[in-house]
Amino acid sequence: MTRISLIDRTATTPQRKALLDDIHAAFGATPNMFRAVAHSPAALQSMWGAFGALGSGVLGARLGEQIAVAVAEHNSCHYCLAAHTALGRKAGLGTDELRDAQAGESADPKTQAALRFAIALVEQRGQVGQADVQALRAAGF
Repeated sequence: MTRISLIDRTATTPQRKALLDDIHAAFGATPNMFRAVAHSPAALQSMWGAFGALGSGVLGARLGEQIAVAVAEHNSCHYCLAAHTALGRKAGLGTDELRDAQAGESADPKTQAALRFAIALVEQRGQVGQADVQALRAAGF
């Protein structure tokens, strides 16, 4: 039994529909987490705005998805892993790159440094050491 019903983008208020249509266009589908959050149009708008802001950051979609895949695996979040694997494919990542990211690895040294740092952030709950930061900077970040 579903605890939270999911909003159908084709049968909702105009405000929700507009946001869910934008999300659907961006992903090629409407992820369930957005459909659940759509119960609050303000929360949906905020969440979608945050995705947009992060998506236009300096990391780029490919590296962002590699990091998300590594973190999803580390957190044992199967839903997140599936979603970010699909988004990684959409961003142009190949099967080998996604498999490596899931293991926290990359053949590219800069990507490897980013993955290590992201995993350190998760493991240390944001309390990374100076050596972690220096390693990231040494890789070009």
